[in-house]
This record gives sequence, structure tokens and C-alpha cells, in this order.
Amino acid sequence: MSLAILDAREWQQVVDLRTGRPREARGPVVDMVGALLGRHPFPGDRDNQSNDWVTDTALDLIARYDPRFAFLSFSEQYYSWRYSPLTPAEREARLDGAFAAVERFARESGFTVVVVGTGELVPAAVPVDLEGLDGLAVSSNWCAHYAGLYSLSDRDRALLAAHPGLARVVSRQDILTLFDGRPGDEERLPESMAVTREGHFFKGTSLRRLYMIPQPSPVVPVSSNLGPVASITDIRAAIVKLLETQKVALALVEGVGCAGFRLPYTACANGRDWFAYEPGDGQFLALSKGAHSLFEHNGGYRYYQDDTDSKPYPYSGFFTEIPTGTIGEAIPGRSIAVGNRSMFMHVLTGCDVTCECFARNLYNQGVMAVVHRQDKA
Repeated sequence: MSLAILDAREWQQVVDLRTGRPREARGPVVDMVGALLGRHPFPGDRDNQSNDWVTDTALDLIARYDPRFAFLSFSEQYYSWRYSPLTPAEREARLDGAFAAVERFARESGFTVVVVGTGELVPAAVPVDLEGLDGLAVSSNWCAHYAGLYSLSDRDRALLAAHPGLARVVSRQDILTLFDGRPGDEERLPESMAVTREGHFFKGTSLRRLYMIPQPSPVVPVSSNLGPVASITDIRAAIVKLLETQKVALALVEGVGCAGFRLPYTACANGRDWFAYEPGDGQFLALSKGAHSLFEHNGGYRYYQDDTDSKPYPYSGFFTEIPTGTIGEAIPGRSIAVGNRSMFMHVLTGCDVTCECFARNLYNQGVMAVVHRQDKA
């Protein structure tokens, strides 16, 4: 049973992660994690101490849990660039801070740190409005470039084909073919998917004004200490191999591609053909599972169909189950995940113990830790 510990500064509650119901739970790991949360209140998504919070919390957790693998996300600059009107110099300073936090973690932990950039951000130029369609358009708040399309009329198809902000409209079969789909994989795919041109984004995909959006990037940088990798789906296997001889951390620095990466790197594919991952759940899952995840999670799925009174995992966003086959689940040794990406760390990494901000739409509601495993020696 996975337990979640919610901390809102001077108040804590342990709950069953699946049901969300309060639960009495004690034990060495649960008690240790609860005390750790009290020492590390989250400063906020766009606070310039947010990335230092990741490093501080991870180092504290390593000192007490002694993991062999750590999965980290450094995302403050991604949120600040996306939702704040920063100057180029201010953006560079935020990115410098992210890499400084990564370097400090590497220096003080002794881990080999493999750093991955999740792709460039570009100015949010032109919104694409699909509200006038006869059919339905669906896009996730975490997705600017992809929208699922349902029940399109002939009029809709003509409008979409001529839309200046769209790069293409692809069918469900196109997606299945591109990602080597098998029977049954189509269940969560939209009937069609609309793809915007660079700088365009789907109107209504954010509750706040967007200043920058993901490109998304066809290739992303991976620090050269991992060795050559052809695709983000190759990173997991290379890390597992590296773990045979040393302690390893995978650190995602969000919002940066090859142009702004601060370390020697190898460029690897960030998708296939016309599809490139944006920073988000699909990209995290592809890295964690070592396989493309479009059939499980994509920006065009009608997630509202799962939003019922009996929905499991109420603290895990739109997820109705914890994905299996993730990197933390596969590693026999102890593992942790710490990041300022809410929900992603406990859902998508599979690590024994995770610690993340509990923030919704940039509102800071505290910190949440999840204990998936307490039985590893």
C-alpha cells in the first residue's frame, strides 16, 4: 500500500494514496519522511529558491535513506519563463540557478548526475482557437501543441486543413502506425490529433497568461557522462547499466534544450517524426519507462471521463492508476525522487520514496511525500 504524507506547514496528515482517506501509519521510513517535510517547506513554483529546495530536500533524504538512485526535477525556471514577463537576462539568471543547484547536488551527494534538458521554450505568439468546431477539441493544461479531436464534421475538417496555425492533423491510425501500435492501444488515443506550428498554442490550455511555451524540440540534450544515446527512450537502460558500478541521479532541467545547456552533451531524439514531447507527463514517462508512452498518456485524451466521485488516486491529478514498469520500480536497490513538479514525481518515477511540491495552478499548498516501498534493506 502506498502512503501519502501531506504537509501544509505545522500540519500533517497521512493518507492512503489510492483512496485519499486518512490513515494511521508509523514506522521508520514514514516517521523519517514526515520529519523531513517539516524541515523543508516549499517556497513556491516561481520562487528563485525553488530549485535549491530540490537539492536541499534530496540531500537530506539521501543522508537518512541511503538510496542508490535518485530522480530529480528542477522546474522553477520552466514555470517562471512560461508564466512571468522576464527579460532575457532574467531568464538566463534563472537557468544559471538551476544548473548551480544541480552542480551542488552532485558535489555534496557524490552521485554521478546525468542531466537531461527537456527542450526549448519560445515566445507564445499566436493562440489557436478551436471552440468553433462542430466536434470536440480536447487538450491538457500541460500541453500547448497537441489537441485531441472527436466527432469532426466535414466542415470541421475543411477548417482545420486550411488553418494557418496548424502544422498537420493526424488520424488515430497515423499515431498507431508511427509508434508501432498493437491491438488495444487505440483506447486512449483521440480520433484525430491537431498539431500546431511553432509559437502557436491552443487557446484554453492554460488558466494563466502564457509568455513562453515549449517548442517542442525534436532533439534534447543529455549530459555526455551517460555516453551516447539515440533517443530519450534509451536513457533508462543506460542509467540502469551505470548503476551497476556507482550511485546515479537522473536530473531533469526543464525548459532548456541544446542551445542553452550548460554542460557537454549528446543530442538525442525527443520523439518520432512529426511528434516531439513537450515537458510534461508523457516525456517523464517515456524517460522513466524507456518506451514511448503516447498510448497511455497524451494531450488529446478525454480525461474528464475518469473524473467520477469514485475516482482513485485523488492526489494524483487525472491519473487513475500508478503506471507500472517505471525506473524506480525496476531498480532493486533503494531509490528516491524529489522535484518541484507536482504529482509527476510520485506518479511517474516509481521510486520508493518521493517528495514533491503540492501546488495547483501555481498556488502553493505545501509539500507531499509518497512512500511506495518501506521494505528495502
